[in-house]
Amino acid sequence: MPTHEPMRLAEGEYRFATLVWDHEPLPSGQLATLADGALGWKKSTAYTVLKKLCERGVLQNADGCVTSLIKKEDVQQAESAAVVDKTFGGSLPQFVAAFLNAKPISDTEAAEIRALLDAACQKEE
Repeated sequence: MPTHEPMRLAEGEYRFATLVWDHEPLPSGQLATLADGALGWKKSTAYTVLKKLCERGVLQNADGCVTSLIKKEDVQQAESAAVVDKTFGGSLPQFVAAFLNAKPISDTEAAEIRALLDAACQKEE
């Protein structure tokens, strides 16, 4: 039975799940081949991780056809929130400031971020 907290994935699990998100639905054998090429994993490793992610309710392997049960965006959102909580005490402004101090952004990226902020503010109202 899947748990109720499948959103947080280890790095290898995330990279493996990305193969599914990018190619689903796909036969489990094809997934193992993709994992070998993209991650350098043996077939047995791919099937072990597939089984684990199925047990956690992230992926589904029905009759050898693998699909996702969780959206990539949901996992990304959970990971992002965890980083902000753990590293910046939950402060989004501190996170953004640290990010901007490390790497400049383009005018286009700044405009996209402004649009996201405007949309988020409208949701709160």
